[in-house]
Amino acid sequence: MRWTLSLRGYLKLLAVLQAAFLVTYGVVAGTEGSRSNPREEIRAAPPAPRVQPPPGPLTKQEVQQLMAGHNLLNLKNSALDIRQGNACYTVQTSIDPGLQNSLLQRLDLKNSRYIGIVIMDARDGRVLAMVGHDKMDPSGNPCIESRFPAASVFKIITAAAAVETCDLDPGSMLNYSGGKYTLTRSQIQTKSPKNANRISLKDSFAQSINPVFGKLGAHALGREVIESYAEAFGFNREIDFELPTRQSRIELSNDAFGLAEVASGYNRTTRISPLHGALMAAALVNQGRLIDPTIVDWVAAEDGRTIYQSQAVFQQQAIDPETSRVLCELMQATVRSGTASREFHKYGDARLFSRLDIGGKTGHISDGTPDTRFDWFVGYAREDQGPGRIVFSAVVAHEEHIGTTASAYAALAIKEYFRSHFVAVEPTARRSPRS
Repeated sequence: MRWTLSLRGYLKLLAVLQAAFLVTYGVVAGTEGSRSNPREEIRAAPPAPRVQPPPGPLTKQEVQQLMAGHNLLNLKNSALDIRQGNACYTVQTSIDPGLQNSLLQRLDLKNSRYIGIVIMDARDGRVLAMVGHDKMDPSGNPCIESRFPAASVFKIITAAAAVETCDLDPGSMLNYSGGKYTLTRSQIQTKSPKNANRISLKDSFAQSINPVFGKLGAHALGREVIESYAEAFGFNREIDFELPTRQSRIELSNDAFGLAEVASGYNRTTRISPLHGALMAAALVNQGRLIDPTIVDWVAAEDGRTIYQSQAVFQQQAIDPETSRVLCELMQATVRSGTASREFHKYGDARLFSRLDIGGKTGHISDGTPDTRFDWFVGYAREDQGPGRIVFSAVVAHEEHIGTTASAYAALAIKEYFRSHFVAVEPTARRSPRS
């Protein structure tokens, strides 16, 4: 009996040891890097790394953060790759490489301290060209910086306010005394002298006559009206754009002469960016409605999924549609017979331009020193028979010598854009056969 019990105990002991061996061997063999010491603690395998899900749709503000450090000035190609952390994004911009490179080749860097040129499709707010030069800060982007005195470009706003609140039209006759391009307290007196000059609103706009617009601002409009129209056109507020911008600024007082200076653009405190200038022009060809600009068509994640898609966004009505038509008529006179006519005749293309409605406004002012003179042209060009319409804004800070002017850059841009545009839209049968 004693032997039988010992055998059973032995067999049980043997079975337990065998099971323990198999369990121990199986766990150790299945663990990465089996250990030689069976008494060493067995650690569980690390969990598999989590796959980072692709990003969801981006807002315009998030795209602005993504574009930090990429000001998109003078792009040679319309697409670029941006790496943020471990992720890479493809950004397709709205830049037209042909138009952009054509302007880049014509930049007069020798005689200019600053150049900022923005060309935009007025129908959807897409920026087609953003070209510039900053001699003081090569990494800057003068196209989106509100550092430049608006000068006589502000006459666009004064004229719009006068048309709507004073019931003026292009043929309305106005008086002024003294020089066309000066502005003194005596020139804005309510009562005009007997030898005062008489001129229509259209011609005073085309020739940019300061005392006419100074008197309108000081006596016919006043502070509240000027301020409300300036803000309606986008002053003192942010521009919703994929790149960070600074507000265009206007400061007004109750002093009559101060209001005259602002209304005529005869001051250096009203500041604007070339981008904002293009938006002002776009409002005029869009029946008085502002549009948000965009320079990023879409953004794609690494998996190819589109996570941002731009779209046309129109803002509030700045002026009535009829007022915008009147302003376009005034701007046409600037190009045909006014302050921009010489440059457009020199740099334009008469045959091409005859198919277009072109208008604009010039502006000139110094920075208070002899070596920097600001030169503006803000305007539009659209087909007489067709949907094509662009707006443009150019500012040049000339140094000792006057080089290529803002009006010249505008004429060159119109010529380059519409040459390509008409080739693209003409029926195939009308195109010249390839040699």
